[in-house]
Amino acid sequence: MSNVRSLNGKTVVVTGAGRGIGREIALLAASEGANVVVNDLGAAPDGSGAEAAPANEVVAEIIAKGGKAVANGDDVSTSQSAERIIATAVDTFGRVDAVVNNAGILRDVIFHRMSDDEFERVVRVHLFGTYHVSRAAAPHFRAQGGGSFVHFTSASGVIGNLAQANYAAAKMGVVGLSKSIALDMSRFGVRSNCIVPFAWSRLIGTLPEETEEQRKRVERFKSMGPEKIAPLVAFLCGDLADGVTGQIFAARRNEVFLMSQPRPLRSVQREEGWTPQLLAERMLPAFRPDFYPLDMSADVFSWDPI
Repeated sequence: MSNVRSLNGKTVVVTGAGRGIGREIALLAASEGANVVVNDLGAAPDGSGAEAAPANEVVAEIIAKGGKAVANGDDVSTSQSAERIIATAVDTFGRVDAVVNNAGILRDVIFHRMSDDEFERVVRVHLFGTYHVSRAAAPHFRAQGGGSFVHFTSASGVIGNLAQANYAAAKMGVVGLSKSIALDMSRFGVRSNCIVPFAWSRLIGTLPEETEEQRKRVERFKSMGPEKIAPLVAFLCGDLADGVTGQIFAARRNEVFLMSQPRPLRSVQREEGWTPQLLAERMLPAFRPDFYPLDMSADVFSWDPI
């Protein structure tokens, strides 16, 4: 197998790269030969505050190892600041080849108690942030005839978890956004994929540990280091993933999964049309065996990570 570094000469933007999963992605991308824009607002897990130190520390670590990197402290959730993130890449390194939309916050609240601000702020960072940074990079990808988007979704979105309606809605929105980008920009050689990450991070550290089930879930996450997510991201950013687009992957320690996407399971038809009573009588018994239960991610990924 070739020992050539997979991202030689490419410029990769990683949002939320000051800590956790983003930090590991930035470090691996640099070791694989990429010029890296380390974007991080330096906010708390709930999105409050700002601090330059996390991004600067990652850049210093990359440079100390002989790599190339630059820090950026802009917020992903507005179009103006997203434009500055991409401009940092182009102004410093002359181009942008891949964008990793990793930045995020959590404000977990049970749905009937969730405030408008708790819902909207999470959606602004995750969904609007993914849109704004991707939209800022899109003209550059189109002009150069290629590029890769790697978006972080979540098991909370594609499967479900308690008290995360804001986060789940945003993360399922990211799935739809990614697929649309893949469809719209395939003619320009642009790829767009999603990753469901399972790893311990500051955001996971905010999960409740009030019940035995919740404590076991958190302990399982603690066994999964963020460095395990980075290889899949680096692969999708580079030319080794040529032709891979519109997909949803999951990474869980040493496991990699290809996730399903919604497709028809069963159908019923009646030339005369339907009434509510006939739907209950005929459609419901036919469909019920294939109804999805109210699973959460821990139910679907019920075994210990490998």
